[in-house]
Amino acid sequence: MKTPWWKEAVVYQIYPRSFMDSNGDGIGDLNGITGKLDYLKKLGINVIWMSPVYQSPNDDNGYDISDYQAIMKEFGTMEDFDRLLTEAHNRGIRIVMDLVVNHTSDEHTWFVESRKSRENEYSDYYIWRDGKPDGSAPNNWGSCFGGSAWQYDSERGQYYLHLFSKKQPDLNWDNPKVRKEVFDMMTWWCEKGIDGFRMDVISMISKTKEMPDGEVENGLYGSFGPYCIHGPNVHKYLREMNETVLSRYDLMTVGETSGVTPEQACLYAGETTNELNMVFQFEHVDIAGRFGKWNDQKMPLTRLKEILSKWQTQLSGKAWNSLYWDNHDQPRAVSRFGDDRPEFRVMSAKMLATCLHMMQGTPYIYQGEELGMTNYPFESPKDFRDIESIHAYEEWCESGRVPHETFWPCITAVSRDNARTPIQWDDSPNAGFTKGTPWIQVNPNYKEINAKAELADPDSVFYYYQKLIALRKQYPVIVHGTYRLLLADSEELFAYTREYQGEKLLVVCSFVDHKVSYELPEEFKNKELLIGNRENSYGTEVMELSPYEAFVLRAV
Repeated sequence: MKTPWWKEAVVYQIYPRSFMDSNGDGIGDLNGITGKLDYLKKLGINVIWMSPVYQSPNDDNGYDISDYQAIMKEFGTMEDFDRLLTEAHNRGIRIVMDLVVNHTSDEHTWFVESRKSRENEYSDYYIWRDGKPDGSAPNNWGSCFGGSAWQYDSERGQYYLHLFSKKQPDLNWDNPKVRKEVFDMMTWWCEKGIDGFRMDVISMISKTKEMPDGEVENGLYGSFGPYCIHGPNVHKYLREMNETVLSRYDLMTVGETSGVTPEQACLYAGETTNELNMVFQFEHVDIAGRFGKWNDQKMPLTRLKEILSKWQTQLSGKAWNSLYWDNHDQPRAVSRFGDDRPEFRVMSAKMLATCLHMMQGTPYIYQGEELGMTNYPFESPKDFRDIESIHAYEEWCESGRVPHETFWPCITAVSRDNARTPIQWDDSPNAGFTKGTPWIQVNPNYKEINAKAELADPDSVFYYYQKLIALRKQYPVIVHGTYRLLLADSEELFAYTREYQGEKLLVVCSFVDHKVSYELPEEFKNKELLIGNRENSYGTEVMELSPYEAFVLRAV
């Protein structure tokens, strides 16, 4: 049976606002992406996943869409998009769009009409409820971005549900007209020639009819999770989407599914379930602390290995993994899982790449990850542009609940703005991202960390990623091999094997800043080195690994 192309692909995520500005207004745009396609071709990626570029008031940086079939003016025109699609396809690069259909913007025509009346044709496009007898919200649910998940609308005289910002009202997927509108819009993009969809919070599209108070978390609001995540009709609606749209085109689909288990992932993306190709799970990046997600702690390596290994083994032969360390909603990988101190940054960035890209699944590279870009050194809340970070600081600090100095290390460690600082192209002003004033600050380390310097250095993080991508195309065992964890109890080494049709690989990665000894397994006494992040003959049976050393051996 022919392997679907998306199983062999490597995906590069672009956050357009921060990728490349072509017109000097300080905001990345579509023509900026087109101008860097040769860079991405050189890296070797097969697919670009673009965060939303649709028309939006930008309350949540484009994830609040007011017109699904128009381009945000800051990003360019539909002609610019068409040119990007053509130029990418000319280079053998596919384009996957971000599909945001759990909610729209409150400025979308559907919502503008829905709030006008309880009787018109759009009245049931969103989730409206009467308040309690005392006029308060229908229940105690809190939104993901802070505050209540309900907003009172005086025009209609009811509350509407918004699991995210109050400018992101949730669509009512139980209304067949809503589903038809969404499927028609998706078909329009597929006919244009795009190659797939990354589906934003797709596990939240189905809500229960009953909406009782949720369990209170952090002493403020109740959790909507049991009533809005993996809801009663989510699989029915995704199968309908697949039958109506997805199955008619050669697409890659990946669903963002918070709170998903391997068993649930096999329902969303099983080999025979006819829903999606793969899902994003968040277990390895969910490190909850006393302030919820705001936490500066590192996950113990044994726990990280346990989580990633569970997904490798429990999906094997049943569903497909998506592999990632970071994205537009997560801090920089090398700062979170590696070591961004100057003496260790390059080694640990390469180590993390080795660890991830040798697993079974489709790897995702977030823009700048291939350069080893780091978290931003935030100095004050005024540095934030992200609505989630701004609201969290207000809710925890400005309210007086927690002192600034206690909360600050936690919010700066995981703020989404870490991932959204501009790509560092060269050492010229603003890192070559823009000739204007950038919409968000450029990381001050751009003079040391930038694409121009890395392209001139054969030993750079960029060329290491390039080699990893090339190896995936060369060795089927990297795509198809079964996974087996070694040294499960080690807090220093992440080691595993991959095996396929008689071919066997050993992957060893050190997650610590000191030397570690390692004894080669018997079956790798005769071996060849496929890739490693330092000069080493690997000739001895007991090795001393340098800080953050990583290597892949092939048994011969």
